[in-house]
Amino acid sequence: MGKLKVQLIKSKIGCTERQKKTIEALGLNKISSFREHEDNLVVRGMIRKVNHLVKVEEI
Repeated sequence: MGKLKVQLIKSKIGCTERQKKTIEALGLNKISSFREHEDNLVVRGMIRKVNHLVKVEEI
């Protein structure tokens, strides 16, 4: 499997506590911050929960 580049593009303000914790678990802090993750089902599930806040690119 490849890698995914996950970037936070919208603010966490107004999100549920669960979504905020998912963003933190992905390692994202500020808007425009990004992290690279292995492409697996766990990461894909977390991205699906906050897909309206992040941008995902395959590397």
